[in-house]
Amino acid sequence: MSGALAGMLLGLAAAAGLLLVVTFAPPFRSVRLVDRLAPYVHDTPPPSRLLGTATEAGLLIAARRVFGPVVGDGARLVDRVLGGRTAVRRRLDALGGDGTVEDVRIEQVVWGGLGLLGAALVATVGSLVAGGLNVLSAALLCVAGLVGGVLGRDWWLTQQVRRREELLLAEFPVVAELLALAVTAGESPTAAIARVTRLSGGELARELGAALGRARAGLPLADALQQVADRTSLDPLARFIDGLLVAIERGTPLAEVLRAQAADVREAGKRRLLESGGRKEIAMMVPVVFLVRPVQNGHDCVGQRPRVSSTAP
Repeated sequence: MSGALAGMLLGLAAAAGLLLVVTFAPPFRSVRLVDRLAPYVHDTPPPSRLLGTATEAGLLIAARRVFGPVVGDGARLVDRVLGGRTAVRRRLDALGGDGTVEDVRIEQVVWGGLGLLGAALVATVGSLVAGGLNVLSAALLCVAGLVGGVLGRDWWLTQQVRRREELLLAEFPVVAELLALAVTAGESPTAAIARVTRLSGGELARELGAALGRARAGLPLADALQQVADRTSLDPLARFIDGLLVAIERGTPLAEVLRAQAADVREAGKRRLLESGGRKEIAMMVPVVFLVRPVQNGHDCVGQRPRVSSTAP
């Protein structure tokens, strides 16, 4: 490493440290109203430090105290810049977890920091290999790593929701037919849901089990099932919940409706498989045309021998 590069890196680290010290110094750090009122609204006195868990090391606690405000400020900045809290909340509801929008923003900050760190390492290695540092390229690479990490977490959340919806669609015909069998055997829709959730597993069974648990906790079963329908963006599942609600509220026959819905979802799955097979067939032509055929033509050209005329000149 050249002396100029080492000096530039040390100066950059010193400037970043000085900026952090000045930014988060007590005279310049803004104190929120929640932090001001927190010592006066506690219901119980703070526990003794001697009662804390022995598994957390002092370094980990110090790291949380040092980087916690920075990560929180970064999460609020990302939320202000990106916005879209409603869309993130809707995807979290569709995912079926207990996460909050603030948790996603914090994870975006962490992913952005990791992307920035990776980009900085790539820029450092590239500068060492090239023997010099292009400041503009390194800055653009770091910005790309930071933005890519922040947006990558949002993309990963969308992929998680998509995979869960595919699992729900794959499990729906089996659950619908089990409910139809239970209802045909003489059980009520509530008892049928309880039996199916007890005997089967999967994402859809867990959703129905959670709705049944909320109903047993005091919420009307119709409202609990409606919450399941509101969280999902799948039309077959929404129609399935609507059929259950109509059967529970009006006592209409449910078995044939569930069987018809299961058959519709199976047909839709077959159509998706055929469409996917058609796309894969087109994609398989790329290696055949650009890899297999040129190699085969090359072998054919090598295998051909030049013809020698039998007549003398």
